[in-house]
Amino acid sequence: MTADSGTHTGREGAHPPVSPRTPELVLCAVDEPLATAWTTAAEKLAGRVRVHRGSVLDVVAQAVVSPANSYGWMRGGIDAVYARAFPGVEQSVRSAVLAFHGGELPIGEAVIVPTGEAEPAWLISAPTMREPGERLPADTVHPYLAARAVFLQWRDGRLDHGPVREFVETIAMPGLGTGVGGVDPATCARQVAAAWDEVFGSRHPR
Repeated sequence: MTADSGTHTGREGAHPPVSPRTPELVLCAVDEPLATAWTTAAEKLAGRVRVHRGSVLDVVAQAVVSPANSYGWMRGGIDAVYARAFPGVEQSVRSAVLAFHGGELPIGEAVIVPTGEAEPAWLISAPTMREPGERLPADTVHPYLAARAVFLQWRDGRLDHGPVREFVETIAMPGLGTGVGGVDPATCARQVAAAWDEVFGSRHPR
């Protein structure tokens, strides 16, 4: 029950999507600097984007985003929270990375796996760093690449039983690289906004 990388495109001409043409994106922050940065970014975005001050697990969503490492280890930061909340999800991520990407998920790609829960039913793993615990440089573009992979996974990815977009209406996203990676919250927010605009923005005016 996994989907291949969201970078693969596909046409569902015979089965038009039942979901809206964009997901609802909930940008989550447990600290004020990230919440402020998210709010500034969200105000400029077309589509259904809002900010939640609190845990990503408090949001009613069908999918949560894991700002992972390329090997699927979930031992620190929000990934450790997910691993505790969804027993077995780390193994599911690592199995998907092995099956679809030979054991190393490149930055800019994503996989989606079941959480084992009714809601959120899915976890989208999109690495922001290659190695666990990696400190990212100030000029990194990894938050942009990870966010773009998430949005493409929603738009183009497939589950065993149909397109991702038919089963995921709301995506809850924590900061990408803002914890262990050390990315400035404003940098993360700008890059996530740029990725949203690239995948959805021009085609979905407010």
